[in-house]
Amino acid sequence: MRHHRVAIIGCGFGGLGMAIRLKQSGVEDFVVLEKAADLGGTWRDNRYPGCQCDVESNLYSFSFAPNPGWTRLFPLQQEIWDYLERCADRYGARPKILFNHGLTSAEWQEEGSRWLLRTAGGELTANFVVGAAGPLSEPSLPSVPGLAEFQGASFHSACWDGSVDLRDKRVAVVGTGASAIQLVPRIQPLVAKLHLFQRTPAWIMPHRDRPVRQAARALYRHAPWLQSAVRTGVYWWRETFALAFMKVRRDSVPERLARAHLERQVADPELRRRLTPDYAVGCKRILISNDFYPALQEPNVELVSGAIREVHPHSIVAADGSEREVDVLVLATGFKVTDVPFAHAVRGRDGRLLADHWQGSPRAYRGTTVAGFPNLFLLLGPKTGLGHTSVLIMLEAQIRYVLGALRHLRRTGRARLEVRAEAEAAFNARTQLALEGTVWNSGGCRSWYLDQRGGNPIIWPGMTWPYVRLMRRFDPGAYAVS
Repeated sequence: MRHHRVAIIGCGFGGLGMAIRLKQSGVEDFVVLEKAADLGGTWRDNRYPGCQCDVESNLYSFSFAPNPGWTRLFPLQQEIWDYLERCADRYGARPKILFNHGLTSAEWQEEGSRWLLRTAGGELTANFVVGAAGPLSEPSLPSVPGLAEFQGASFHSACWDGSVDLRDKRVAVVGTGASAIQLVPRIQPLVAKLHLFQRTPAWIMPHRDRPVRQAARALYRHAPWLQSAVRTGVYWWRETFALAFMKVRRDSVPERLARAHLERQVADPELRRRLTPDYAVGCKRILISNDFYPALQEPNVELVSGAIREVHPHSIVAADGSEREVDVLVLATGFKVTDVPFAHAVRGRDGRLLADHWQGSPRAYRGTTVAGFPNLFLLLGPKTGLGHTSVLIMLEAQIRYVLGALRHLRRTGRARLEVRAEAEAAFNARTQLALEGTVWNSGGCRSWYLDQRGGNPIIWPGMTWPYVRLMRRFDPGAYAVS
C-alpha cells in the first residue's frame, strides 16, 4: 500500500500553501488528495456571475508569492483561480496532487502510529494528515418543504450551472448574503423577473473596487518591495477594522457609513426600511457593493421579505402565503461551516468520528490540533475565522506552526504527537471569554458564526497579529509526544 509521511486533504489556498511550504522546507514525501479534477477549492467551485473577493488583491495572496499582475483592487474569481494554478506550477507542487481522490474515510492506527486513508482513487497510509478542506466547501441547502419537487432548473450559487440560459426567465434567488449581492446585479438585466427572497437584511458598505492601472502593475513587477510595502499598509489598515467589533455599539462609525450608503442609493423609505438590519454591524458578515441596491429598484426585480413557506413544482410560496411562478431557482444560502464533511470522515484514537467528538460545536487547540486525534492538523479550523481581514494571514501562521511541529518530531526522533485535552480546553475557554460582548457574539443576530448552542466556534476574537505571534513557534509542552 502506498505510504507518505504527510497527506494533505484539499487543494485550495490551504492545501496548496502547505504543499509549497513543505517542499521549500525540504520535505518531499507528501501527497495532496483533491476531490475534484482541478485545484482551487472555493475559487474553483464558485463561478457564479460577479464572483469576487471582498479583500484587497495585495492581501489576498501568499506572502511569499506576490502577484504584480492583479487587474483590480479586489480580485475576481477567475484571477484568483489563475493565481493558484500558477503557484502550483511555479513552486513544483502540481506533481504532488492526486486529483479525483476525495477522502471517504481516515482512521488512526495505533500500531505504526499512522493514518489509513480511503479515497475515491484508492487507499494509502500517512504518518501525518493535514486537513485543508476549508470551511466554505460544502453548500448549505435550506430545509424547505417541497424543495426536492421543484421541476425547473435549481442549483446552489457555489454549483452554478452555466448551461442554464437565464434570459427572459422568471428567476428566484434565495438569500441576501455575500454571493447574492454579487450575482443579483449581474443576472438582473437578463431575466424577465427576479424574485429575491430575503429572510434577514444585511449591512452593506460602499465598494472601493477599481482597475489597477498598467503603470502600477509595471511598477510592482520592477520594484517588488513597493508591492510588499502596500501589502503591509493594507494589512495594518485592515487590522484597525477589528476595533469596531470588539464591543457592541449601535450607531457606530461602520453603521453610520452603511446607513448613509443605503440612504444615498435607495430613495423609497419603505424599501429602505425593509433593507435596514435590526442588529449591530459585524454581527453577520459585512458586505460591500455599489450595484446591489440599484439592481433591487429595477422594474423587473421584487424583494420578498421573510422565509419561504414551501416550494411547489413550478412556484414558490412566501411566508405570507403569496405564490410566485418560477422557472429557475438559485440558492445563495451559504455553507455548512460548523458541520464540515471532513469531520464525518475522520476517526481518531478511540475510533470516534471527529463530528461526534465535536457534536456540532467544533473546537481545537489554536484552531489546529484536536485532543484524541494524533498527528492530525487542521488549517482554518475552529476559532480562525475572521470578520475584518484576509484569512490567509491565519492560514500562513498555521502552516508555519505545522512545519514547526514536524521539525520538532524529526529533531527529537519522535513519531507522534497529540495535544493535551487540558491545553485544548484552556484555549477554547480563553477565546470564548474574549468573544463575550463582541458583535460576533452579542450583536443581536443569528449568524453562521454561531453553533446550535449559541456558542461561537468560528471567529478569532480580535486582530490577527496576536495569533500570528502565538503561532510563531511550536509549543511541545502542550502535547503528549512519543
